[in-house]
This record gives sequence, structure tokens and C-alpha cells, in this order.
Amino acid sequence: MSARAPKNKHILITGGTGLIGRLITDELLNRGYRVSHLSRKSGNNPKVTTYLWDVYKGYIDEHCLEGVGTILHLAGENIASGRWTGKRKKEIIDSRTKSIGLLYQLIKSKPKQVNTIISASATGYYSDRGDELLTEESSPNNDFMAQCCIEWENAVDEGRKLGLRVIKFRTGVVLSKHDGALPQMAKPIKSGFGMPLGSGKQWIPWIHWHDVVDMYLYAIEKINLSGVYNMVAPDPVTNKQLTKALARQLHRPVWPIKVPSIVFKLLMGEMSTIVLGSTRVSAQKIEKDGFVFKYPELNGALKDIYG
Repeated sequence: MSARAPKNKHILITGGTGLIGRLITDELLNRGYRVSHLSRKSGNNPKVTTYLWDVYKGYIDEHCLEGVGTILHLAGENIASGRWTGKRKKEIIDSRTKSIGLLYQLIKSKPKQVNTIISASATGYYSDRGDELLTEESSPNNDFMAQCCIEWENAVDEGRKLGLRVIKFRTGVVLSKHDGALPQMAKPIKSGFGMPLGSGKQWIPWIHWHDVVDMYLYAIEKINLSGVYNMVAPDPVTNKQLTKALARQLHRPVWPIKVPSIVFKLLMGEMSTIVLGSTRVSAQKIEKDGFVFKYPELNGALKDIYG
């Protein structure tokens, strides 16, 4: 078997109805893969078989693993949706850890089918680290985002005990004009109120959505790939640089003032670290393993997205 030959061509995706899940599904189908989803409700894509599960009730359709060699684990509550109350924090973590745990319980009862787990994680593992260049070997932070990622990754790593190939992608800010952070950043700029947030010096670990899809496909097809990788572009930028680049692309001005940090702290509380935290992340490891970015630098990425 070659290093780029997948074990089989049936992929099961959790979180398949989210932005990245939809994009990956379309690309897999284009490449001749069979795709199934695990979801809380029936899907509407006639090319995709949807199996139902309820993570909190411990229910999963046992037929979902039939013929599946690889699982993409993308499921998880939106970390930026709602203030981080104690209840909300538990939901965010449980949606990631209990879901993969439920899958592993089923895999144990059906050995010799699934061989690979490819899971999302997040650069929140490192969280707010100033100007420090962060690699996969860097230690985690100790705030909620880091705690969430640690528990998430530990739950995914249980697959190693089952003899599975496990890959984890610590994903940065995915740039797409249809969903996620970019449309929210673009709104004030389009209205003529573009300005950096907080100090503007905080590093943003961004990545073009197309490179996200390609990296997942790369992991599926390169069977000797395993372990943890940063899913970020090799050209990290600051919030101020991103704001200016986005304004240029949208042909709008940037004001020579900044939105004070206190505004976000008052409005968002602990969750303000999502906006104000500085996370400068290296892409060197995945590049060294042979992955080639289509959009390695920000201006080219934004031009493609808005062009």
C-alpha cells in the first residue's frame, strides 16, 4: 500500500453539517468517497447517509460504522455562542469528549473496522501567549479554552488504546465569507467603522477554509501521518494587520483608533480572550511532513475569498 492510499473509501463525519463538515463532505464526494454523517437530526443531502445519535442520552445508531475505515470527528458546541457560565462550559467540553467516547464504545464492540480517527482540536490549547512562537511541543495554557482542548485531545487519544491511527488538528481562525469569524470582522469595516480590537498587537492564527479541507484530505490519504498538528497558515498576522488587510480588500478605511479592551471584557467577560488573546502559532511541522498550502499568506487568501 502506498503512503497516500486510504484504507477504504467510506468516511464517517461527526459535525458534518457545520461549515467545515459541509465543505469536506463536498470534496470527499467529488473525489469518489462514500460519506456518512452522524447527526442529531436527519440530513437533506441525498448523496450522504445520515445516522442518528444523541450524545447526552448515550444513543448511537450501531449501523453507522458499517464499512467505515476513517472517522472525522468535528462535532462540538460553538465555543463563542453565549457567555461562559458554568453550565455552558460543561456543555462545550461534554459535546467534544462524550461524543468521541460514545464512538469508541461502539468501536470496541465492532473491532477491525475503523482504523483512523482524525479529530479537530483548537489553537485555544495555547490560548493567550503574547509573542511566543508556539509549536506542537509547546505547553498548554491554564484557562478555560486550554482546559477544553486538553480534555478534548485526551478523549481522542483513547483511540490509541484501540490500535487506531489518531490525528489531531489544532485549528486556528478559519477564514470564510459565509460563516465563522470573518463575516463578523467584516461587518463594521463594510459600514466604515473598521478599527483594530484591543491593542491590535494580538496574533491571529488564521487559515483559509480551502487549506483546512485540503489538510483533512491529506491526513486521510497519507496513512503514515499521525499525532498532533497545528492547522494554521504559515503567515501569522496581528489583529491590526488583519483589520487593515481586510479593509483594503473591501475598499474601506480603517480608523486610526482602537476599540478599547475594556469594552470586550465588559460585554464578554472571560470569553473576551477569544478576541483579545494573542496566539502566534507555527505551521512548520505540517509543512515539513509535505503539506503544501494553497493560501500561505493573508492577502492572497482574502483576495480569493472576496474576489
